[in-house]
Amino acid sequence: MNERRMYDMVVVGGGPGGYSAALYAARAGLDTVVLEKLSAGGQMALTQQIDNYPGFEEGVDGFELGEKMQAQAHRFGAVTEYAEVHGVDFTSDPKVIHTSEGAFYGRTVVIATGANPRELGLAGERELVGRGVAYCAACDGMAYRGKTVVVVGGGNSAVGDALLLSRIAKKVILVHRRDTLRATKVYHDQLRKAENVEFRWNSAVAQLLHQEKVTGVRLRNVLTGEEETLDCDGVFISVGRKPVTEFLAGAVALDGSGYVVADETTAASVRGVYAVGDVRTKLLRQVVTAVADGAMAVHMAEEYLAENA
Repeated sequence: MNERRMYDMVVVGGGPGGYSAALYAARAGLDTVVLEKLSAGGQMALTQQIDNYPGFEEGVDGFELGEKMQAQAHRFGAVTEYAEVHGVDFTSDPKVIHTSEGAFYGRTVVIATGANPRELGLAGERELVGRGVAYCAACDGMAYRGKTVVVVGGGNSAVGDALLLSRIAKKVILVHRRDTLRATKVYHDQLRKAENVEFRWNSAVAQLLHQEKVTGVRLRNVLTGEEETLDCDGVFISVGRKPVTEFLAGAVALDGSGYVVADETTAASVRGVYAVGDVRTKLLRQVVTAVADGAMAVHMAEEYLAENA
């Protein structure tokens, strides 16, 4: 159990944004703790091959990269406490983070809890992640070069994934529950110009077909109930993400989708609190942008601490 100890910085979440913040903070001489529920890496740890993070010419396993980031932060004095955060009090001084292992106190707080992809809830979906089921085309698309993939969804993220995959895969089949896309109109024309993209309108994935890996999907027409089977090598599920912000309970401003409102400075609506990585409002959610957020948060935190010494 944690005794009452005030840290210069408490980082909530041990993904790439969180451990980058911890690294920069520790190197700046700030007494830093990372609160992580499971293991280092966050969503990144679920990706077997990351090819778009600089410095790894052959790619790197996401779990391994998470452990390396943690070890690097620890090398400079940051510590990790494995605890689940239940709530916060940002009105007090120092700020308080209530966890399964007791309360932690920080002069500054970095929120780095990320966002989880929304699942379809199909049998075997979680077990097939990395074996034909994926949630990020930018992360996992290259594994399907020259293959046939299904993209599920109709919003901007799904259409963006379909466009990216159309430049990699042999065929892309976009499955959407409605008869028109919800995505911004500018994407529509781009998608229709892609010769290797097919559409299945008014359809939903009823079943993932697989052996050791995904071999196809069974679709059900939501209007007629008619079913069809499609052979494919992979399924990219892009039906939205859910930021991990329930524990904040009004402590900072959130946008309509539940993300922490914070611009490129990463500063949240409460002074001394910063949001980094996938949990904050931003256009691009990737490992490299999360890492950049972590560095920026520490820069802002140092200014705040100097003003409030």
